[in-house]
Amino acid sequence: MLLVMDQKATQEQIDRVIATVKEHGLTPRPIPGGQRVSIGILNNKGPVDGSLFLGLPGVKDAIPVTRPYKLVSREVHPEDTLIPIGDITVGSGTLTMIAGPCAIESEEQALTIARHVKQAGADLFRGGAFKPRTSPYSFQGLGKQGLEILAHVREETGLSVVTEVLDYENFDLVEKYADVIQIGTRNMQNFTLLRRAGLSVKPILLKRGMAATIDEWLMAAEYILSEGNDKVILCERGVRTFVNHSRNTLDLSAVPVVKNESHLPIIVDPSHAAGRRDQVIPLSRAAVAVEAHGLMVEVHHAPEKALSDGGQSLYPEQFEGLCRQARSIYNNLHAVTE
Repeated sequence: MLLVMDQKATQEQIDRVIATVKEHGLTPRPIPGGQRVSIGILNNKGPVDGSLFLGLPGVKDAIPVTRPYKLVSREVHPEDTLIPIGDITVGSGTLTMIAGPCAIESEEQALTIARHVKQAGADLFRGGAFKPRTSPYSFQGLGKQGLEILAHVREETGLSVVTEVLDYENFDLVEKYADVIQIGTRNMQNFTLLRRAGLSVKPILLKRGMAATIDEWLMAAEYILSEGNDKVILCERGVRTFVNHSRNTLDLSAVPVVKNESHLPIIVDPSHAAGRRDQVIPLSRAAVAVEAHGLMVEVHHAPEKALSDGGQSLYPEQFEGLCRQARSIYNNLHAVTE
C-alpha cells in the first residue's frame, strides 16, 4: 500500500503516520516527491486495510499496490528516477554511453582504450577486474590490481568507472574503487549480494539474468531498494534462447515494458547479447530507437589480442561512429516527443 500525504502535511504528521505503520507490525518507507511525501508500506503478509491510516492528520489517500515489486513500481514512485554519477546523470532526458574492454588486462591497455572512448563521446568507462568465466581455465581478471588500474583511469581521464562485483566477500573492496557497481547476469538472484548492494551508497547496475523474466528481474531490484539504496540502473543484456546466430537474444521489448512498470532507468548491453562484433552497432541503434536510457558497449583497440570477449568488441573508430549515430537517433526522437 502507498499512503499519499497532503501537500501541506507537516513533518510531525508524517512522523506520526510512520509510527502508526510500525505499530501495526509493518515497515514504512518514506518516498519524497516533487510536491508531496508518500509512504510505502512493506513486509505485509496480505492486503493492508487503508482505513487504518486514512483518518490520520495529513493523509490524503491510501492506494493499494498491485505489483509484487513495490519500491521499484511506478505505482509507488510515478516519477522517473535520475541517478547522478560524477558529471553526468543517468535517466530520463539523457543518453548515457558506457564503453571499455570486457576485462582490464594492463594499465597501458586500459588507459589507451579509455582515452579513445572518451574522445569518441563515452560518459563512463567499463572494465572487469573480476571476471566470471564459463571455463575455470579462462582469464579471471586482475582482481585488486585491476581495480587500482580503474582508479588510475578515472584520475587520468575524468571518466567515472563501472566494474563488476562477484561475491559478498569482495564487495567492500570493489565499493572502495568503483563509481558504479555492476551485478552481473549470473548473480541477478544472489540475494545475499543484492542485500549488500542495498546497503551501499554507490549506484548499482543490475543486469538481467540470462533466463530471467522481467518480474524476476524487477524483484531482484526490489531486494536492493528494500535495503535503502534507490540508485539502481537496470541493464538488458539478452536472454538465452534456441538461436545460434548470436550468443543471446536481445529482448528489446523489455525496454518499453520496464519503463512502463518501473521508474528506474534502463540501459542495454548489445555486446553480450550479440557476442559478435557485426551485430553490436545495429542492435545499439535499435536500443536507442526503443528509448533505452543508455548503452554499455565493449571496445578494444586490439580485440584480436584481447584476453576476454575480443570477438564482440568494437574497434575505437567503430565506437566513435556508433556514438554519432546513437546520439543522432536519440536527438531526433527527443525532438519529436517534445
